[in-house]
Amino acid sequence: MNATLLIALYAFAGAAATGLAGAVALRLIRRRSLTASLAVVAAVGVVAMLAGTLAVAWAMFLSPHDLSVVTTVVAMAAVVSLATALLLGRWVVARSRALAVAARSFGDGGDFAVPDGPATAELEHLSRELAATSARLAESRERERALETSRRELVAWISHDLRTPLAGLRAMSEALEDGVAADPARYLRQIRTEVERLNDMVGDLFELSRIHAGTLPLSCARISLYDLIGDALAGADPLAREYGVRLVGGRIEPVPVEVDGKEMSRVLGNLLVNAIRRTPADGTVAIAAERTAEGVVLSVTDACGGIPEEDLPRVFDTGWRGTHARTPPAGAGLGLAIVRGIVEAHQGRATVRNIPGGCRFEVVLPAAAS
Repeated sequence: MNATLLIALYAFAGAAATGLAGAVALRLIRRRSLTASLAVVAAVGVVAMLAGTLAVAWAMFLSPHDLSVVTTVVAMAAVVSLATALLLGRWVVARSRALAVAARSFGDGGDFAVPDGPATAELEHLSRELAATSARLAESRERERALETSRRELVAWISHDLRTPLAGLRAMSEALEDGVAADPARYLRQIRTEVERLNDMVGDLFELSRIHAGTLPLSCARISLYDLIGDALAGADPLAREYGVRLVGGRIEPVPVEVDGKEMSRVLGNLLVNAIRRTPADGTVAIAAERTAEGVVLSVTDACGGIPEEDLPRVFDTGWRGTHARTPPAGAGLGLAIVRGIVEAHQGRATVRNIPGGCRFEVVLPAAAS
């Protein structure tokens, strides 16, 4: 028993010294290729066995013949172990390089393509993560392109819509100043109309900036949809009469909602104005409200003839005003963007879809607690 214990101690001492040397070597080459690290690990295992054997032989527990036999066996094991480690290291490094080349593709704006061939579980997991990251980057690039397009369109349209009333205001003010205005009172009324239009446009821009910055203040209170819709219909009635459009209050359930009354009135007002301006004379704009499994659904239906399918995803984008045939005579395409921003601030969602003869805008809001 004592001899066995001594053999174990000598073998452990020799192996421990080799392991310590191997740890130092791994630390020194930690920035080198994985192949070198695998070779060191394989060498440590073989050399540790040889060191333990030599320590036992030095303590006279092995005969010279036995030592020679063991040394030969260990040497052959070392050759096989190192060869295996080198082959494994080269395979893993090749796979890693293929992943690095594939990763550069989506970093440069392309799509990530998983390299062909087998891989370790860790490299396979890394490939899946890179593929998922590539998909997210592609979506982000697409959103960024869409936002940049919307920003350019918004700047162009705002510049045009500001230039037109400003030019009119300059002409009318010069006419009044030079005393050549045939009807000064009419000029003054027109100036006031244009100033109010500019004021509304600036107010929309300010509201949209607060929505995008996430600083839109909400003072939510329990309100009946019946009262909210009634006020919105009353406010839109003069415009409907001007355009010769019928306003209809359809199924309006008097369900309560927790909303900011002022902001939600703006949502309904924008939807009704948008529907009235795009509905031909003698057409009908209907508003309805009902409780569903998703929450409370407010809907505004018009008779605009429908929106092209390719334009539906952009209806609520900032600055979008559709085709020239559907472009209203006033506004900068901010109304529906404001609608979406306010609704999402209330934890709801705004959608649009085509129906026979027109389209239907829906606002889904969480139902108030009973």
